[in-house]
Amino acid sequence: MTAAPTSTSKTLADLDIEVPAPGSCCSKNKAAPPATPAPVTRPGSEPPGPSQTLRLDVTGMSCASCAGRVESALKSVPGVRDATINLALERADVMAGTTVTAADLVAAVEHAGYGARPRAEDPAARRAANERAEAENAAEERRTLLILILSALLTLPLVAQMIAMVTPLPVHLSPWIELALATPVQVIAGARFYRGAFKALRGGSANMDVLVALGTSAAYFYSVFRVLNDGMAAQEHLYFEASAVILTLVIFGKLLEARAKRSTTAAVRTLMALRPETANRLGDGGVTTVAVSELRLGDHVLVRPGERVPVDGTVVEGASELDEALITGESLPVTKTQGSEVTAGTINGSGALTVEATALGEDTTLSRIIRLVENAQSGKAPVQKLVDKVASIFVPVVVVIALATFAGWWLATADFEAAMIAAVSVLVIACPCALGLATPTALVAGTGAAARSGILVKDISALETAARVDTVVFDKTGTLTEGRPEVTDIHAFDGKTDRLLRIAASAQMASEHPLAHAMVRAAEAKGLTLSRPAKAEARVGEGLVAEVAGEPVAIGNAALIDSLGIDHFTADTLRRQMEEQAKTTVMVAIAGRVVGVIAMADRPRDSAREGVADLKARGVRAQMITGDTQTVARAIADAIGLDDIAAGVKPAGKSTAIEALRNKGAVVAMVGDGVNDAPALAAADIGIAMGTGADVAMETAGITLMRSDPRLVAAALDVSRATVKKIRQNLFWAFIYNVVGIPLAAAGLLSPAIAGAAMAMSSVSVVTNAGLLRRWKAKV
Repeated sequence: MTAAPTSTSKTLADLDIEVPAPGSCCSKNKAAPPATPAPVTRPGSEPPGPSQTLRLDVTGMSCASCAGRVESALKSVPGVRDATINLALERADVMAGTTVTAADLVAAVEHAGYGARPRAEDPAARRAANERAEAENAAEERRTLLILILSALLTLPLVAQMIAMVTPLPVHLSPWIELALATPVQVIAGARFYRGAFKALRGGSANMDVLVALGTSAAYFYSVFRVLNDGMAAQEHLYFEASAVILTLVIFGKLLEARAKRSTTAAVRTLMALRPETANRLGDGGVTTVAVSELRLGDHVLVRPGERVPVDGTVVEGASELDEALITGESLPVTKTQGSEVTAGTINGSGALTVEATALGEDTTLSRIIRLVENAQSGKAPVQKLVDKVASIFVPVVVVIALATFAGWWLATADFEAAMIAAVSVLVIACPCALGLATPTALVAGTGAAARSGILVKDISALETAARVDTVVFDKTGTLTEGRPEVTDIHAFDGKTDRLLRIAASAQMASEHPLAHAMVRAAEAKGLTLSRPAKAEARVGEGLVAEVAGEPVAIGNAALIDSLGIDHFTADTLRRQMEEQAKTTVMVAIAGRVVGVIAMADRPRDSAREGVADLKARGVRAQMITGDTQTVARAIADAIGLDDIAAGVKPAGKSTAIEALRNKGAVVAMVGDGVNDAPALAAADIGIAMGTGADVAMETAGITLMRSDPRLVAAALDVSRATVKKIRQNLFWAFIYNVVGIPLAAAGLLSPAIAGAAMAMSSVSVVTNAGLLRRWKAKV
């Protein structure tokens, strides 16, 4: 139900917005989520048809070349339509025909030289799988640490001798001692690289392990050859320290990288940990502790003080305060009483609550949040396509450059050792790891930090678009205002206000519109007896006509009353007076005559003014679009500091206004409740749904705010910009290491040890830089 449109502001868009649409303004128009486009079939694969998404956890990947190899292997499986690999998450998402099985995909990955297992979808199974993976990773880190300590202890004497060469200190190790020190490092620390290189070459590809194995083997075996042939005379021509230092530094870098990478992926693990495994079910026999998976819709569960809520539901008994910080980002506890909605994973305060289950398992808000965050983190940025192309040819090109370096030095200087050292340096400094980690680590860290603040980003496309937004258009009701209007004035021309309210509320008992709810609540508060209408017809953007107790009733704005040919002159002055007080008015006509006016007020949210100011401070235009009257819209706008408004806009006209802004070159974000604003959310460059994350909101909007706080809009733009900035920084550093380092190594200006350190630090610096995003937090 929309108040009478007396005039429309033209500052938002100079349009005549009068587009009719089916449905009702007195009920929320639930738009279906956008249809998934038909998949494009690759040559040789099966024709388009029903599809499925299969997810794998992949092991053994060490760099971008590995990820590219796994992706190619999966795409080669008949029936696979697309495959996306996330190196940071070690995860593969595959879209395929229904004839493809997980076993087919696992076999393809294993044939390529890597490990894979189907990703558990059941919450309990996935949690168990995550815990196993955590235990395996922790054990692997311990092994790596032990190998690092051993390598470092054995390498230190070799490094000390190398340093002593430029000092007067008489530190000279026997070549046989050098061999004895370097061999365990080459065998133990180098084993992982030899295994990785063998698997990659067996699968027809080359990765970082190939480069490390080639470089260190060249230095080590050349030195072995000199010792065996020259004995003690080989002292000045050994490079054991080069191979040992390279392996030690690369192992150290891998350890740091793994720890930093784990910190960037902490968000989903934290969310998964929120899921309780048991619940206290209430029944005839009292309280029984059962597994959450055994609960059914409608079950009553007891949530004791300090426990996590096991289901989404409604409080039927008790009162308490819930800590919802990890779900919505709200720092203060939220009071819950009878009738309040509660969310699985939130922590109960000091009171006991009895909750009726309304959503279980994968249907809970927490599960939808986890899915949304996982999907966003597994996406691939457009710029990643360039990285993938580079990574696919990176190692072969580096090997060619190393061979050319060796040949060039040997021909120019006839110095075999100088040629070998330059070639080894080229092999060692070239590292595709940083390229592969640059985008996914920043994306994972950024979306994880956003989720902790109650900002859910749908995918990388939404993130990139949000970073470019220069115009934000707000819906009014429920977005900038509380969304819960209350009846403030009832003017019955015959003085019978209760009768007027009873008839108006009865006519709208089945409506979901906020104004209808306000009138029904007001009638119930007065104890009035309501009767369901015999029939009711909603009119988009105008109101509702119905039959109550045998009498025709019309409730709505001037457009509705005019369309029925009913005179409303006597009500106009009264309406204007109340609208100047920022109240929304509706006229009530019975049997073809206006009998009264009902006014309602929906106050602005406490944070609306600050939210608008935050956007202006960032140079983003903030505007409002509403179906309410110009007078009411202007009063609300003035209260929150908005200058640009469009009033009297019918629901379908909002998307037209958004299109007009985009046609003028603006990058537009539309902020609404995600249900009745779905068309406008879809029409914008990016939709931002404000509310509690309903299904339609998550499907239609690119970003969902888990709290109805306008200040989170600016925060969402901030985290998007910060994440995109980190991606660009990471790609710069990933490329610059190789663009600068490879020529320097080829020119003989870098020793193998320094090249090894630079290669190890390239990945560490990229992952650490991305990890800084974990510190980001919405300042609301």
